[in-house]
Amino acid sequence: MPNIKSAKKRVLVTAKKTARNKSIKSGVKTEIKKFIALVESGDKKAATALFPSTCSAIDCAVSKGVLKKNTAANKKSGLAKKLNAMA
Repeated sequence: MPNIKSAKKRVLVTAKKTARNKSIKSGVKTEIKKFIALVESGDKKAATALFPSTCSAIDCAVSKGVLKKNTAANKKSGLAKKLNAMA
């Protein structure tokens, strides 16, 4: 445990940021899992409806600094490929 006041504050701030980042990442993973479940079940209409909100969640994570821009682009591209392969 740190003794210096600024180091104590860093521990608190880091814990708070870690919890926030974990929450955002978890939300993105949940959205992706929902989308993939719809794709695997073959429900193209529902998957098409869910695709924009999934991409939006990924973009939100990028704007918060949780995911990097290229990682997000890679994830969205993969989801789009899955959606287009359903035809």
